[in-house]
Amino acid sequence: MIDIHELSVQFGGVKPIDGLSVKLTKPIVGLIGPNGAGKTTLLNVLSGFVVPVQGSVSVDGRRVTGVAPHARTDMGLRRSFQTDQIADDLSLQENVQAAADHIAFDSRQARRNAVTQAIGFVGLGHRLDRRGSKLSTEERHLAEIAKTVLGKPRLVMLDEPGAGMSESETSHLQRVIRAIPTFCGAQVFLVDHDVALIAAVCNETMVLDFGKLLALGPTEAVLNKPEVRRAYLGDFDHAESL
Repeated sequence: MIDIHELSVQFGGVKPIDGLSVKLTKPIVGLIGPNGAGKTTLLNVLSGFVVPVQGSVSVDGRRVTGVAPHARTDMGLRRSFQTDQIADDLSLQENVQAAADHIAFDSRQARRNAVTQAIGFVGLGHRLDRRGSKLSTEERHLAEIAKTVLGKPRLVMLDEPGAGMSESETSHLQRVIRAIPTFCGAQVFLVDHDVALIAAVCNETMVLDFGKLLALGPTEAVLNKPEVRRAYLGDFDHAESL
């Protein structure tokens, strides 16, 4: 569970997050909002890259506000980025292994097993030795997700994991995301502009607008709210069919 209490972030005269309080309890939670709504800022607060001027954030009852980013890894917080962090000169296995090296395991064998299992989970077991430079856009995004499910995570944060994917590739991505809570027991926090992806995988969705909570609830109901549709200036035309 993500518990956000009276959270505010300020950059000069701008408040991308303004007094946000919300509890997110479902296995897969979506976050959407128009450009400038505060989505990336909130993700950066959860990751420890941005320090709020007010408020607190807890994950599964443990306060993470004030905890250094690397220490949040030990607490079970994992994150992918919009721009993948795949090294072109390393193999897929080596890329995931590099992430595993920053996570505590009982033994080297346990670490190796976890890497193999994570890569297999995202469907790339046949690409273990392929260099990063030879991986497709889909494979690079899936490799990033493999990193996030290592080492018994509590919270997996995904930042636009479907960017640049085709419709068929996105279908596979949906299956992977839906399976994360069962595979490793983590809650998933998905930030994406692809409302179809959000609708397909998220149990509940929150909407930010100018740093404030606009809506929160079951995904289908949220996507059909008139105020949400207005905030997106008609981007939710597909919601009629939900």
